[in-house]
Amino acid sequence: MPKSKIHIGISGWRYPPWRGVFYPKKLPQRLELNFASRALSSIEINGSFYALQTPERYAQWYADTPDDFVFSVKAPRYITHVRRLRDIEVPLANFFASGVFNLKEKLGPILWQFPPSFRFEADLMNAFMSALPRDTEAASEIAKQHDITRNVLLEIDRKRPLRHAIEIRNASFETEEFVALLRKHRVALVVADTAGKWPYKEDITSDFIYMRLHGAEELYASGYTDEALKRWHERIRAWSRGSQPEDANDISSAPPPQHASRDVFCYFDNDIKVKAPFDAARLSAMLGVPQTLIADKGSAVQQPLDYVR
Repeated sequence: MPKSKIHIGISGWRYPPWRGVFYPKKLPQRLELNFASRALSSIEINGSFYALQTPERYAQWYADTPDDFVFSVKAPRYITHVRRLRDIEVPLANFFASGVFNLKEKLGPILWQFPPSFRFEADLMNAFMSALPRDTEAASEIAKQHDITRNVLLEIDRKRPLRHAIEIRNASFETEEFVALLRKHRVALVVADTAGKWPYKEDITSDFIYMRLHGAEELYASGYTDEALKRWHERIRAWSRGSQPEDANDISSAPPPQHASRDVFCYFDNDIKVKAPFDAARLSAMLGVPQTLIADKGSAVQQPLDYVR
């Protein structure tokens, strides 16, 4: 049976309130990624959502992280929020030409987040998912259509598979047709815990699970209790072993695609009150995900992971 990989991490890493709490006091800002990537096994890059990054920046992030580290990349809001999936050939090319290939083997799933006002349109979503590249070789071909004048990277180190995940924030997506499209294109539906603000659905639509935990009671702010983390632990274990929790909150009544195991990517986004890195570390400890260090909240002293058990 293929062994699944479980990645527990945070969405972004550069937050001023974290300094002196998660990050040690006087730690230079340029070393924050180095620190965070040794406390947790994965990070979701969210700066790419707001603006195109550069090949040099992606290369630096690659160099700053351990060999077995994995990044997820949040795709540009210009595609999902501004263009709203219409006339996106060049913006899509620009994204893939902006340097993401410099993450090499550390490149994990690409996240496509849609705004609350974006409603489900079957033809539009089908065309979008059909256009998504399934490997870096196909992505490099798409990138050639870019119109960026500088800071361009088209070359890949080797052909690697690409995974995609979609986060919905409008109830119109809660249809059998949408789930069928996701399964047809092998795109994951994000399990998004948003304190009840937006849809929370757990349909399995691909060979991996993508989770975003934005806060239990207060969006982006509240932390997770031990009881809540235990529940996530149990669900992640089930998903990673190829099964589905008995109480899964699904849209579709159709059975999910069968896999002997599934990789799981879980990111905490409850960052306002410095909950995310500590919740991620606690869940990692429950799951036995290897880590190197963690910070003691309140003193920011580096400790072994056993500290949070």
